[in-house]
Amino acid sequence: MKIEIVSDVMCPWCVIGYKNLTQALAALEPKLRAEISWQPFELNPQMPIAGQNMREHLLEKYGMTAEQSDSNRTHISELGAKAGFSFNFADDGIMINSFDCHRLLAWAQEHDKQSELQMALFSAHFTDNKRLNDRDTLLTLVEQVGLTRDRASEILAGDDYRDLVLGEQQRMRQLGISAVPTFIINDQYSISGGQPVAAFRQALAQIQAETSGA
Repeated sequence: MKIEIVSDVMCPWCVIGYKNLTQALAALEPKLRAEISWQPFELNPQMPIAGQNMREHLLEKYGMTAEQSDSNRTHISELGAKAGFSFNFADDGIMINSFDCHRLLAWAQEHDKQSELQMALFSAHFTDNKRLNDRDTLLTLVEQVGLTRDRASEILAGDDYRDLVLGEQQRMRQLGISAVPTFIINDQYSISGGQPVAAFRQALAQIQAETSGA
């Protein structure tokens, strides 16, 4: 089964969805095996490189009150813990322009390291409150998953993978995708949002049965 995950590293529901997806896939093995790839989506393509305080950004973009923001953080943290991921929201956490992260992920895919790097980015941002607009931070994460720091530095210093990322983003828009996470299954089915494990299991089993003729 081919699964494309349309995602932004700034999206907490993307990591919750992915972790629940992997649990569902583990429960369905060995009958169902998946080939997973990540496709780029920028929640804030106009965000300056310096980023913006996360709480301030959410208040401005979605009109949340501080109380609603706190409640949202608590809810996400609880779902994350259930999925096996730790969210440690900090008052000085920031929302960034994630384009360079997507370029590195496109490169990582060529070396079968895409999911590893994606999870490293998620953990750095949401668990460790690292600044993903800091080049040294990105280079350290690249090294941690077994990729080459020097090559990553070249990518970040130039325009490599720019057109690829832009092209994939355009393809996602043409498919009508306007929110993340979205899970595209076998090029013809989609599952939206950070669904619970049971919902993924049911949907994937149904798709498997339909495509296999069972």
